[in-house]
Amino acid sequence: MLYWLLKYVILGPWLRLIFRPQVEGLQHLPATGPAIIASNHISFFDPVFMPLMVRRKVTFVAKAEYFTGSGVVGWLIRIFFLGTGTIPVDRAGGRAARAALEAQLRVLCRGDLAGIYPEGTRSPDGRLYRGKTGVARLALRSGAPVVPVVMLDADQLRPPGVRLMRIRPVRIRFGAPLDFSHRAGAAGDRRVERAVTDEIMRRLRELSGREYVDVYASSVKATRVG
Repeated sequence: MLYWLLKYVILGPWLRLIFRPQVEGLQHLPATGPAIIASNHISFFDPVFMPLMVRRKVTFVAKAEYFTGSGVVGWLIRIFFLGTGTIPVDRAGGRAARAALEAQLRVLCRGDLAGIYPEGTRSPDGRLYRGKTGVARLALRSGAPVVPVVMLDADQLRPPGVRLMRIRPVRIRFGAPLDFSHRAGAAGDRRVERAVTDEIMRRLRELSGREYVDVYASSVKATRVG
């Protein structure tokens, strides 16, 4: 209930009015049945604006830290993610990651939409990075189509080094679904999972027009921190 209140009463109308989201290719998203929405990740605001433009509920996973923040801001963030049905995942633990995968499979088994960021983390510089194979595992085990979607300029709402949020239209582009059902029996085959993931990332690169870097974004972030 809180999801729909946030989307259509509390937050959604204001976000539409202020940021005027523009969406292309929404007809590619199935009106019914399970589907995986695979997106690039360039801004903290990505999981806010993309689901806002989709009539159906989209369930994402998010890092567990979003659910444990302190103070008023931490409480608001926690309430938002809980209200939107987001599934927390400890990205440092393989067991927790598998649990998140199972949770997304349950979403798909209900015939709903599962959202995923194949890069596994937000891009450190707006470029598109190597995808992790969780998205392929999810597609191969569920048989659900993968709908690629790109956030075209959400990173301009608050670019690095800018303290105040900018008010500007947010553009989103959906692509045609990718069907991997013919490879359903190959779940667990690392070569197949890598090939499927790479195909999804190629489509995201084509839709976004962003530079692709064949390394994991998490590795780049770790290097910069170090």
